[in-house]
Amino acid sequence: MKMNVKFDFNTICKKVLEEQLNSLNINYRILNFGEIELLEKLSKDTEKQLRAKLDEYGIEVIENQKTALVQKIKDVIVDMIFSEEQVQVKASVYLAEKLGHSYGYISNIFSQVTYTSIENFIIIQKIEYAKQLLIIENLSLTDIAHRLNYSSVAHLSTQFKNTTGMTPSQFQKIINKRRDNIIKN
Repeated sequence: MKMNVKFDFNTICKKVLEEQLNSLNINYRILNFGEIELLEKLSKDTEKQLRAKLDEYGIEVIENQKTALVQKIKDVIVDMIFSEEQVQVKASVYLAEKLGHSYGYISNIFSQVTYTSIENFIIIQKIEYAKQLLIIENLSLTDIAHRLNYSSVAHLSTQFKNTTGMTPSQFQKIINKRRDNIIKN
């Protein structure tokens, strides 16, 4: 039996963090976008145990402030794109407001650390979400373009092809073929 599921990365990460921090009896407070305030100083052993437990889930403690800011930028972008509510302002304005820095500063740091632009990261995330909507929710391209704030279906299709190497309809055919093969077997 096959089951499709939809999940929220932020909720999953928050739950994992809570479970692991609680298992080590650490007093903490989870803040927004991947920040945890430790309410007590950790011993070296406890810190090592925590890092090991988090590492099992692919969660790493970020030491560098620039890297931490880039992770926050990524988290805000993913939240903005995957949110059920559409963001009605430009991404640059949204990021500046959410992160409390000018967009120029945010963009510079992001490019320095990742060697790509925020715009490219946004496009990649939008296309990943579009793929999920095609696979799981079986939405039309018109609905997906509207949900992701594209000016037209053609614009979405162009970015989809540039990112994945195939058109959305080619992608849908592959998915449908795989589904048919699973049903047959």
